[in-house]
Amino acid sequence: MGDRWHVEVDRSVCIGSGMCVITAPGAFALDAARQSHPAAPECDADEQVLAAAEGCPVEAIALTLADSGEVVFPPED
Repeated sequence: MGDRWHVEVDRSVCIGSGMCVITAPGAFALDAARQSHPAAPECDADEQVLAAAEGCPVEAIALTLADSGEVVFPPED
């Protein structure tokens, strides 16, 4: 069984660019206020979801391992 990720979008940082929706269709959606949110709070580890987090222009997307809380993205300094 592969890793599961907890996906979180900091809506106070999100600028609604939609890059996450374009990069990982089905994993993210924009609401009426053009704020992003994950389609589900957890997902299987997925390269498109990671690419969406990495490509977010304001780094509003955080990924952690669902079982341990270990940070996947953004990398800790």
